[in-house]
Amino acid sequence: MAQLDLNFVRSQFPAFDAPLLASHAFFENAGGSYPCRQVVERLHRFYTERKVQPYGPYPGAQAGGAEMDEARTRLAALMGVTGDELSYGPSTSANTYVLAQAVRVWLRNTGSAIVVTNQDHEANSGVWRRLADEGIEVREWRIDPVTGSLDLAGLQGLLADGRVRLVAFPHCSNVVAEINPVAEICALARAAGARTVVDGVSYAPHGLPDFASLGCDAYLFSAYKTYGPHQGIMLIATEFGAELPAQGHWFNAGSLYKRFTPAGPDHAQIAASAGMADYIDAVYAHHFAGKADPVERNRAVHDLMREAEITVIAPLLDYLAGRNDLRLIGPRRAEDRAPTVAVDLGRAAEPVSEALGREGIACWAGDFYAVRPIEAMGIDRERGVLRMSATHYTSAEDVARLVAALDRVL
Repeated sequence: MAQLDLNFVRSQFPAFDAPLLASHAFFENAGGSYPCRQVVERLHRFYTERKVQPYGPYPGAQAGGAEMDEARTRLAALMGVTGDELSYGPSTSANTYVLAQAVRVWLRNTGSAIVVTNQDHEANSGVWRRLADEGIEVREWRIDPVTGSLDLAGLQGLLADGRVRLVAFPHCSNVVAEINPVAEICALARAAGARTVVDGVSYAPHGLPDFASLGCDAYLFSAYKTYGPHQGIMLIATEFGAELPAQGHWFNAGSLYKRFTPAGPDHAQIAASAGMADYIDAVYAHHFAGKADPVERNRAVHDLMREAEITVIAPLLDYLAGRNDLRLIGPRRAEDRAPTVAVDLGRAAEPVSEALGREGIACWAGDFYAVRPIEAMGIDRERGVLRMSATHYTSAEDVARLVAALDRVL
């Protein structure tokens, strides 16, 4: 198997040449990754050459509209969906909120139930829990308080009576980081007559989803954590989207990608997100000979990214697991998790992140809106956790620098 060429990868990110950013090893990727060069260039071009109402009958408007269409078509192809099955929005939190409003009407007065987890970021939990206001029963799939894991047997029990119509869960948590078996969970839900909505925000930066293989009905993630502009991206299967009441303008209800877009999208950022596809294609072309269809290219780059991340983050996990003055949250094996590493220090975590900043490490501390899993694992929310998050462009030298800084600070 090809190995990731880190020099090539880092050459695609202007941030590594920016003195203000290059002074620190960057471990706050889960809060927002660096944008790739292709996205930056497209965004700049749109603002300088196409910043007019798109699709109008003149060259600048037509160029802007064409670039927006290109972004939708190319990203959709990589993830194995039709262009109509990809919706943009201002953020994943906003997209999830809009989707929940559609489900609110879909299930109102039906005696149905939904399942949520307490492993989630609040954006993929709170909006679903509020459906209880409409008489929809909300069932909680709870994590193990020691490991933070979700047990499939627990979900099977919640699905047993056949009343559950929707299961909302994360591909991986932004603090626990364990990679959940999405395809298996979706199969269980489908067999019980339930739709599935997957929060992919904390996983997509480590490889864009292969929608068909996952088997879910909706998958949401954030472009700004996936080397792109500040947009939320939602994949929604045609059949599920058609079942739900439209949330956009009534005259746009016949267009799936407009059904769940109640406000005008950010044209420049949609156009710039084509740079995410440029980047994936560039990584593929650099590492692999021959041609492949978009889904195969995406899968190959996903695997390349994951192998690099597993290798680079393992020394940090080994170091933290060997200390007796902190609690490593989530799996100890790099293969079982995203490279988002949170620890409970038994004391306030933010001063430690500040001290690491003075040591040349960029990371942060807090609850990261993962209040429910933090509290379920018995961690004081006010203390928070220290979180260090890598991605495929993180180097072994960055990790060694982090470990050395932790040794000094802790």
